[in-house]
Order: sequence, then C-alpha cells, then structure tokens
Amino acid sequence: MPLFNISDLRAALQPNQRLLGLDPGKKTIGIALSDVGLMLASPHTGLKRGKLSVNAAEISKIARMQDVGGLVVGLPLSLDGSFGPAAQAARDWTLNLSDMTGLPAAMWDERLSSSAVNRFLISEADMTRQRRGEVVDQMAAAYILQAALDASIPHEQA
Repeated sequence: MPLFNISDLRAALQPNQRLLGLDPGKKTIGIALSDVGLMLASPHTGLKRGKLSVNAAEISKIARMQDVGGLVVGLPLSLDGSFGPAAQAARDWTLNLSDMTGLPAAMWDERLSSSAVNRFLISEADMTRQRRGEVVDQMAAAYILQAALDASIPHEQA
C-alpha cells in the first residue's frame, strides 16, 4: 500500500475513525491514539519491538478494538532535514506494516520528539529516569500524532 500525505489520509477516514500514532524505537514501539474528532492525540501503550509480523498482529488488534482507520508513523529525518538511512529504514518498515495490517499510513517528521518529551517529563512532571523510560516512547508517539493532526486540520475547520 503506498504512503499517503497526512491530509489525504485524514480525508480518507470514515466518520468517527481514529488515527494510530507510532514511534518505532529500537526497543519499544510507542503507540498513541487520536480521539474520534481527530483533534487530540493521547499516549496509549508501548510494544516491545520484535518481529514485524508479531508487531503487526498486535497493532492490528489495537486498531480493530479502537476503530482505527490509518497509521501515522514517525519519520526520523536527519537534523538538517535530509532523508538518510534511518529514514529509509523507517519508510520500508512503515510500508511493510501498512501491507500487513491493511491500514493506510502516512509518515510525519519526528525530529527531536523524544528530546522534547524528555525535557517536559523532567521539568514539568519531575519523573524519575526509570519512569521516563517506560513512557517516553508512547508520549513521543502522541507528540508526533498531535503535530500531524494539527497540520492536517481541514481549512473549513481552522
């Protein structure tokens, strides 16, 4: 299944379908969900990163339970905005995940999302390092998904 741009993905959703945000880290895949109005992203859970087929089955299960109509996956562009090896690997992973789940997908720039979330958790939430490690991936997924939702608000709603 080809990748969508975020506005086209949003427009293709059925009424009351949600978007699922993913931050595929090396050890954990952070997962976030939008509300049915596509205005707010919330952290959902983290999955241990493993074989793609196993992760795809777990993501499909969440998608069915939450009436998800599409995926928004973090795109790790280089700091200068270039499309390097990490971005290519994420693109390949997203294309395969989309095919395995049957869900359309879009990618969204995730540069510095984990850093922003960590800064927030340290300064505002005063979380311990261990607790931050447990929630940072799902909060980064929510950060990425929220940015994509904000950027794709239809003009008639803005």
